[in-house]
Order: sequence, then structure tokens, then C-alpha cells
Amino acid sequence: MNINLLDKLKENKVFPIIRNKNPEDILNTAKAIINGGIDIIEVNVGDSKVYNAIEQLSKDATICAGGIITSVQAQIAIDCGAKIISSPIFSTSLVKISKDRHIPFIAGTSTANEAYKAWQARIPVVKVFPAAALGGVEYIENMLRPMPFLNVIAQGDVKLNEVKAYINAGALAVGIGRNLTAGFSYETITQRTKQLLESLK
Repeated sequence: MNINLLDKLKENKVFPIIRNKNPEDILNTAKAIINGGIDIIEVNVGDSKVYNAIEQLSKDATICAGGIITSVQAQIAIDCGAKIISSPIFSTSLVKISKDRHIPFIAGTSTANEAYKAWQARIPVVKVFPAAALGGVEYIENMLRPMPFLNVIAQGDVKLNEVKAYINAGALAVGIGRNLTAGFSYETITQRTKQLLESLK
């Protein structure tokens, strides 16, 4: 693997997710997060124009291409500089690309059974999504109690003031999207990122 994904997530604790089809806004939002102190970011591939943003940002941070469903999306994202691929699903074709290209794959799971099967496929990190709708912190605790070997990212409508509770429950990191960035100026996003990291110390 080009990066040690576990170490990077453990160090940052927060895994920001940008969902946007405007490349310029993606770049500015990502830079605001980087200025706030986080250097690993998921950029959702909702449009082909997003690949250009991934290519530019890959020089400044560890970029995960998110929302990957197909092998073609994965290959293009990796060629553009993505160091991680993430999917809302657990796909064996994406597992194969991950192994062939030596790029970590974060698989999306909802149940303990799905998370365990992803772990059996030697996927280093699983994303439990949508965490809040599934039961929040308590759901993560209940999943990890019998399977403490899982490396979990809790993601899905997590509020900033809930991040610490998820980490304390055993999550390796917490995925934060609109609750960090939506409707805020780039300067405010930087400040919110700094404050969030400070609250986790």
C-alpha cells in the first residue's frame, strides 16, 4: 500500500467527506479543511469533473475517491492520484482492483455480518453507514463488542459534538460531511475543523 491507512485515520480521527459537483468549490473546501489540520479527505465522485479536483488535491493531501461503485470509476480515480477508494457497498471487483493496484479499499457496510465478511476479504477498514440511522454510538459499541478486531469508520449524519463519543465507542475514525462544511464560508470551515480536532485532544 502507498500509505498506511490505519495510522493515517488513527492520527486524524476525523475523515471529512466532500460531496460536490463543482470542482472549484471542492478545491476550496478541501483546502479549508487542510488549513484546519486534516490531511486525509474523501472526495465523492458524483461527476466526471470531480476527477480533475482529485488530481490537483492529491499533491497536498491523502485523497480518497468516494462513492465508487464501478471498476472503471476506481481505475480513473487511482490514475488521477487517489490513494484510497471508498464505496457505499462491499464489492469483490473493487477488492480485486485494490489488491492489484496496491490501494486501500474502504467498504461500505451496514450490518455486523457485512462488516465481518469485508474483514474476511482482508479489507483494512470498513465504513458503517448510515451510522446515525442505524443507532448511532450504541450501534457501533454493539458491533465492536464481539468483534473488536474490526477497524470501523462511523459515517452518516454524525454531528460534530458526537465525534468524540464515536471514538470512545471504538471507532477508528468518524466520517463527517455536511455537518462540517455545508453552508459555511471557507474560513469558517477551517475554524470548525480546528475546533473539532481540539475537542478530540
